Amino acid sequence: MPLTDTQIRNLKPKDKPYKVSDFQGLYVTIAPSGSRLWHMKYRIDGREKRLSFGAYPAISLAQARKLRDDARARLAAGEDPGEVKKEEKRQKLLVQESIFAKLAEAYKSKAEKEGRADATKIKTEWLLGMAIDAFGNKPIAEVTSPMVLACLRMVEAKGNHETAKRLRAKIGAVFRYAIASGVVEHDPTFALRDALIRPKVKSRSAITDPKEFGGLLRSIDRFQGQVTTRIALRLLAILAQRPGELRQATWAEFDLEKAIWLIPAERMKMRMPHSVPLPAQALGLLKDLKRITGNGVFLFPSLRSMLRPMSENTLNGALRRLGYDGDEMTAHGFRATFSTLANESGLWNPDAIERALAHVDGNKIRRIYARGEFWEERVRLADWWAGYLDEVEAGSPN
Repeated sequence: MPLTDTQIRNLKPKDKPYKVSDFQGLYVTIAPSGSRLWHMKYRIDGREKRLSFGAYPAISLAQARKLRDDARARLAAGEDPGEVKKEEKRQKLLVQESIFAKLAEAYKSKAEKEGRADATKIKTEWLLGMAIDAFGNKPIAEVTSPMVLACLRMVEAKGNHETAKRLRAKIGAVFRYAIASGVVEHDPTFALRDALIRPKVKSRSAITDPKEFGGLLRSIDRFQGQVTTRIALRLLAILAQRPGELRQATWAEFDLEKAIWLIPAERMKMRMPHSVPLPAQALGLLKDLKRITGNGVFLFPSLRSMLRPMSENTLNGALRRLGYDGDEMTAHGFRATFSTLANESGLWNPDAIERALAHVDGNKIRRIYARGEFWEERVRLADWWAGYLDEVEAGSPN
């Protein structure tokens, strides 16, 4: 006899679960806890199987009968309703796992395992955060070129053309990760290559006149701020490495006896380890610095915490305090100064200068054979450059 809502509500729990039937295979199971669960019993290919519909009263009697009727219709069509339900659940999970935000997180996790630099990870987080805000809750297969372009246009409208370009590249990287994972087949950012305003290429400002550069070196020696900041500026001038590589340097990377600084691959822009010869002038500065920060991890710790390196704004800020604005000189500009004056000297192999700057040859085969070359010349180059700086600072460059 068919059940009624009153009967179901009045069913009392027992020590063991028990069933009360409705009709056409539908029944409710009453658990010892008092919960009431809908099930349907059916047979397919001679085997008895069971289908679950959920709990009463969340699933009413009328809804349970509707679900039973749908399952019986599938049986009549030769389908197994239990397998259909499993497949629908699997597809739903696939959709949930394929939303852009989840794939972006997976891409970031992959990049982290590959040992990307902290600065790169922070920038990636920031860029993809804008994309996630725009369409992160959508399945990646539903993210179209117009959707991506709308996100990019919002960035572009603020005049941030370089950021828009980089954001397009990061979104494309997530799509390529998804393509490799078999989640999607196309990258909608490919069609947007020519849709954005091209950012104007602006070289980092640098002083390349020896007399003017000598004036800068004298200003650095008179710097009234933190001693560690003054030493960092001097080391930037002598070693010509990227500001981020210097300010994040750890004492463990330096062998002062062998006069070498070995920067590990994970901290290098091109993900390759880089060795830097240390001339006598650099060694003198490092020994002075070791008396100040040698008990910590970083050469240039933050003023707020010895566990963090100096802020990325510190060195440019120091140059501004010395009276050099962003159109005259930047922390990164010391590299351009070195490259320009070392090349103009005509004393050194241009490839040795490029290797000193950790610039990677675009020719992979040539790079493999050149990896160990130029070291001895680079040691002589480093000594010459440090001596040349002493001369320009004194006002008498050769």
